[in-house]
Amino acid sequence: MDPLPAETPPERRFRYRRLAADLERRIRAGDFRPGDRLPSIRRLHRATGLSVSTVYRAFLELEEAGLVEAHPRSGYRVQPALWPPPPSLTHRRVKPAPQPIRLAAELSSVIAATSDPEFVPLGNTGMDAAHVPAKAFARMVREMNRFEWRSRLGYSPPEGLPELRREIALRDVGLPGGFRAEEIVVTSGCTEAIALALQAVARPGDTIAVESPTHFAVLQLLKEQGMLAAEVVVDPREGILLADLEHCLEKHPVRACFLMPHFQNPTGALMPAQKKKRLLEILSRRGIPVIVDDISAPLHFTGNRPLPLTAWDRQGLVIQCSSFSKTLAPGLRIGWVAARGERLEKIRRLKAATSICTSSLDQAIVARFLASGAYDRHLLRLRVAVGRQRLLTADLVRRHFPEGTRFALPQGGTLLWIELPQGIDGLELYRRAYARKIAIVPGAICANSPRFRNFILLSCAGPVDPRVSAAIVTLGEIARRVQDQRF
Repeated sequence: MDPLPAETPPERRFRYRRLAADLERRIRAGDFRPGDRLPSIRRLHRATGLSVSTVYRAFLELEEAGLVEAHPRSGYRVQPALWPPPPSLTHRRVKPAPQPIRLAAELSSVIAATSDPEFVPLGNTGMDAAHVPAKAFARMVREMNRFEWRSRLGYSPPEGLPELRREIALRDVGLPGGFRAEEIVVTSGCTEAIALALQAVARPGDTIAVESPTHFAVLQLLKEQGMLAAEVVVDPREGILLADLEHCLEKHPVRACFLMPHFQNPTGALMPAQKKKRLLEILSRRGIPVIVDDISAPLHFTGNRPLPLTAWDRQGLVIQCSSFSKTLAPGLRIGWVAARGERLEKIRRLKAATSICTSSLDQAIVARFLASGAYDRHLLRLRVAVGRQRLLTADLVRRHFPEGTRFALPQGGTLLWIELPQGIDGLELYRRAYARKIAIVPGAICANSPRFRNFILLSCAGPVDPRVSAAIVTLGEIARRVQDQRF
């Protein structure tokens, strides 16, 4: 985890920042160990002479950084999952030659299990029901009069309700290269957004450069559209390897790239700003468009939202896709795709020809939620909750999985990409977990080539309650049995 920000000299920082920095130093030095209770707010108020509100703000700063967690009626404790980072995940280089898509046989059962209420949803990466702001939605629906109901039960424009497109565009205010409302097309989730983007830039038989590993739904889309995949290796911390991508673009007729630069699915990788700049330089020299799945960008645990690729886009090459499935409610199916120039016009035509429009009622509810300011408040709470869930999930894996298990602890998103010791087949672990009503994602379905057999993907999207904790412990036990039988 990154240290707390220290942009200014110590003597000029806010007093709560000085206290937070001092507590952080003591935590990292081991004076306070994982799980230890910190001094109470009132005790620190008396000891330091700082106001109660100043001390409280320092604790909030530590909580947002993932260093401490609040316990009702017992104050703050050091996060139980603060331990040395595990060894780096293995990089497996491949030759990124275009190949037809070969979907794993388990794909259908993986998708079905993630939404089956009988399964523990450790493979469901969308917003967990526990975090959906249901009361706010219910209130907004009750406030709608019959005239609004009539207008919202008809067709909306194919590109989406103007008020929703405006609110989506306002999310990028202050970020360089943001899209305007008229450059946005509302879709039925991020999957439709990506499908429209692919159809706008490529045809059956064309080659798309994709990350490896990648989201299995993207491979499924490529197969259904008859396109080829050229896989380029992903570094689990900093994203796609640019040298390999450049080699791929030189050797093969790549029509477009598909990337997730922010908390990539499944690795959780975050591409640094300088790497994004270099990526756009590589693509700009060849005029190759890039489809960006940016669905997880709002779920950053430290600092500010990462700069979008559009900050370095001078040719309109970036087509940005996203949705509210990971931050608001997956069942609303509200996503969007943003583009410029001829590609935007083609996307508009494709949207009108394929699905006419997205649900007008759902669009209206989300637009009202965004305009009210409730979404920003919701995101603040959600980042803290998901960050805590990530740490607790990682700690359970560390304590209960076989020795030699590796994973990267991402700086955002809802995913934990886990490398099992050699000899443990992730597909076999998936099958045995499935029989125990535990849903996970085997790494083998996250690539087109036969790789990542000893990887699995776990979701940190939901609360780590006793049922989830027991399921992760059971997964560790199954993994040990698979390992023992192998040797």
